[in-house]
Amino acid sequence: MGSYVDRSEKDISELLTFELNTKGKYKEREIDLLASMLKSIIDHPSNEGKDVIFLCIGSDRYIGDSLGPLVGSMLNERELPFLVYGTLEEPVHAFNLKEVLKSINKRFKKPLIFSIDASLGKQEQVGYVLFEEGPLIPGKALETILPEVGDYHFKGVVNYVDPLPKSQFLNDTRLLTVMTLSKVIVEVITRIDEVDDNPIDL
Repeated sequence: MGSYVDRSEKDISELLTFELNTKGKYKEREIDLLASMLKSIIDHPSNEGKDVIFLCIGSDRYIGDSLGPLVGSMLNERELPFLVYGTLEEPVHAFNLKEVLKSINKRFKKPLIFSIDASLGKQEQVGYVLFEEGPLIPGKALETILPEVGDYHFKGVVNYVDPLPKSQFLNDTRLLTVMTLSKVIVEVITRIDEVDDNPIDL
């Protein structure tokens, strides 16, 4: 899986997908580029006037699944001008996701939702933040049926899949990996208002 440095900036403007290597030497550049991409999405005329929501999915009962609520709590601490659902105190997970989505749809009219969740992938993907257009399918790695959510989504690859039960890998995930991914996602979102007024064209 290649990182941003394998593509030109022109190509980036034609893609609504992005890979950020939290261990790579170009991490800071990639954070700025992804922040600019988010700003372009939020400022796009089709999203004018929409409430921006970051829906952070997961549970702190499993280290590997705690990325979402960690990000949510960190975002709330930054007091950013965005709505956040899913924190360590009030997590959004498999048992209440449908209820939370009903609440959001009742309160807001067609909000712009960025969903955030932990993910399992290939061994070489561990430590990557993946940003893509389209809904997130939470629970997919564990073959759990949950509603798709989000207009765009972040996935933090916390561990890789292997013959052992997948749920075991959420337990065996290193807290350092989850914390590193969480901090980078929060940094990207925090920088949205710090990028210049010439964001990437979408």
